[in-house]
Amino acid sequence: MTRFARNVQFQIKDGKTPDFLKILNTDVLPMLKKQDGFRDELMLLSGSRGMGISLWDERKHAEQYGTSVYPEVMKKLTPVLEGTPKVEMYEVGATTLTH
Repeated sequence: MTRFARNVQFQIKDGKTPDFLKILNTDVLPMLKKQDGFRDELMLLSGSRGMGISLWDERKHAEQYGTSVYPEVMKKLTPVLEGTPKVEMYEVGATTLTH
């Protein structure tokens, strides 16, 4: 089975990282966990720059999330983000993720 990853790159507004993390943990991650085919999320931060990588069982699940739930996620995060995040899809070449 080929897994897929969504890579979302974004910029957090100055001083808003704690608010971003609160929204991520209380709103966004619970929404992700309810999605068909969702496997894991890795959130990487470097100062105000960030990258979220979500892993999915199939491309169709990642695409369904992108069209049905991601717009709702963006409504929650827009107050703490600068500009529009960049979203890319990748085929997973290798992973040690087992669940």
